[in-house]
Amino acid sequence: MAYMDKYKEWLKDPMIDETAKEELKQIGNDSSEIQDRFYKDLEFGTGGLRGVIGIGTNRMNIYTVRKATQGLANFIIKEKGQDKGVAIAFDSRHMSPEFAEEAALCLNANGIKTYRFETLRPTPELSFALRYLGCIAGIVITASHNPPEYNGYKVYWEDGAQITAPKDKQIIEEVRKVISLQQVKTMDKSVAMDKGLYHTIGAEVDDAYIGALKKNIIHPEIIAQVAEDIKIVYTPLHGTGNIPVRRVLKELGFKHVYVVPEQELPDGDFPTVAYPNPEDPKAFELALKLAKEVDADIVLATDPDADRLGVYAKDSRTGEYQSFTGNMSGMIIAEYILSQRSENHTLPDNGALVKTIVTTNMADAAAKAYHVHLIEVLTGFKYIGEQIKFFEQQHTWEYVFGLEESYGCLVGTHARDKDAVVAVMALCEAAAFCKAHGETLWDAMLKLYEKYGYYKEGLHSITLKGIDGVEKIQGIMSELRDNPPASFGSFKILKIRDYKKNEIRDMETGVVTETGLPSSNVLYYDLEDDGWCCARPSGTEPKIKFYMGVKGTSLEDAEKKLNDLTENLLALVKESM
Repeated sequence: MAYMDKYKEWLKDPMIDETAKEELKQIGNDSSEIQDRFYKDLEFGTGGLRGVIGIGTNRMNIYTVRKATQGLANFIIKEKGQDKGVAIAFDSRHMSPEFAEEAALCLNANGIKTYRFETLRPTPELSFALRYLGCIAGIVITASHNPPEYNGYKVYWEDGAQITAPKDKQIIEEVRKVISLQQVKTMDKSVAMDKGLYHTIGAEVDDAYIGALKKNIIHPEIIAQVAEDIKIVYTPLHGTGNIPVRRVLKELGFKHVYVVPEQELPDGDFPTVAYPNPEDPKAFELALKLAKEVDADIVLATDPDADRLGVYAKDSRTGEYQSFTGNMSGMIIAEYILSQRSENHTLPDNGALVKTIVTTNMADAAAKAYHVHLIEVLTGFKYIGEQIKFFEQQHTWEYVFGLEESYGCLVGTHARDKDAVVAVMALCEAAAFCKAHGETLWDAMLKLYEKYGYYKEGLHSITLKGIDGVEKIQGIMSELRDNPPASFGSFKILKIRDYKKNEIRDMETGVVTETGLPSSNVLYYDLEDDGWCCARPSGTEPKIKFYMGVKGTSLEDAEKKLNDLTENLLALVKESM
């Protein structure tokens, strides 16, 4: 159906309320806006839904949320999971409470119990809650660190991780079968409650979640030793992290935690930041100002749904605050866990460190140094969570730590998704350990470079919106796949991993082996001197992402190598556009 026909259909559809129709009438003379809203259905992918809030088939609204939930409900009924129920959480974004409510009532109308948090909660607590409550699935309403106009809908399965194969494709198939709003069920909340279908959750799950986090502390005595001296600045960036982060740090005994007042309260407009992403240095402006005023040791920021953590730490030599990438902060936590558990003899003989393919190769070096098994998975923390399930089912490895480059990691197995609340806790413990030894986290990072090598990574994204953008992204990937380069400038390609074709090609011998990972439209290049780069279209945004990493002999050498690799890679990509 043409986009204008869909537009007219929504204007007539009795399932669409008058307020929504009025919004559509206001764009009646803007054909390009109508096209963008209706040229396709908002795609339910392996990560769920994510899009701009508004009325239309290509927008996040109560109707697209209901359709997605009806498809999920149909799958849950096929799996006979109605009585187990679904846990639902939401963040501070616009329409998040409403979307969570609509999802719950749609499930209830299909005879499925729901357990909806009373107020906003972090995404990792949803992962914890559904396993704690014994649910078949979970939903979290969030667009993570996207701009304010976005919202999203993520689905988790009973293992606590976001949906993976084969469940992801099976759920997507059910969602696609819901082609009309006439197929969607909903019901009144009071009726759902009277029938015992709609349940509200809160403090009990909060207490259990915080208790699970605290079990991962290694040296409570060291926290007590420096609790009066160490100073921590924290910002939740108007999101969900404020209460759980402050609570866990207080219960562990940290005395001086300063929360950025301008960013403390939830606000879907994110008024103090252009982009609520702890990867963005601009998000730290207010936090760094406060840090200088109170002479903080570390500065921390969590994204709106509190699954990503950004970090700054003081350089003891200059007094300046140095930023950490997700790779760096993840490796600080990894090294702390590996070293201290090795020292106190609690590091398991069958321990495993899990990382994504675009995460720093320093993780490989650390795993080798501490004799733990290294496992690589596709990009997306759900694949790390999936490994924990495999370990338990197959009785193979014991999970020690998991990390990804995009500021996400998981300490412990209480959740099966990245958890910035537990990452704050772990980093603060590591900072306390450093403090007790007269060092800072930045000193610890320099020691890691000296121990393992000067690894440095980068990411360059190209945004290509609209119908033309999708075609251009596909064209770039096709060109790289069909006409593989021999090098990126002076960086010779040793192997090419094509995860879509499930093959690894040795460029010298021509030998082809399997990747051993699920099919994904990703190209990865192993380069000389422990360098690498990777091309991957985003699954949630109109972007193609290029990741790259190098190993230098110093910070300066690594910086130069990374710049050279990035320039050569992008020059080649530009030719293919």
